[in-house]
Amino acid sequence: MVDVAYAANGATGGAGGFASFIPLILIFAVFYFMLIRPQQKQAKLQQKFLDELKNGNKVVTKGGIHGTITGLTDTVVTLEVADKVRIKVSRSAIGGPLNKDGVTATNKNKKSLGG
Repeated sequence: MVDVAYAANGATGGAGGFASFIPLILIFAVFYFMLIRPQQKQAKLQQKFLDELKNGNKVVTKGGIHGTITGLTDTVVTLEVADKVRIKVSRSAIGGPLNKDGVTATNKNKKSLGG
């Protein structure tokens, strides 16, 4: 029984320790380039959008409320959702801009599904 353990240990050699970490390093690299990096880019774009908000912009909240910005502070955005109907939401609750057709900028490039 002990002979099998010695035989397995001797078969790996000196470089066997590092070679066993190569798949782990490759998996981390794939996760970084496929998941972490794109998410960081998206977060940067969202933060840039939130920093550039101004009165008159048409936006949609993450909850799906469409409105026009009528007031801004560092943390609160006032949206006019109908004539003389205004709500205050957190700046971080703004999901994205609306174009003239009332479609979010992130959804306009997606193809419609089904019939």
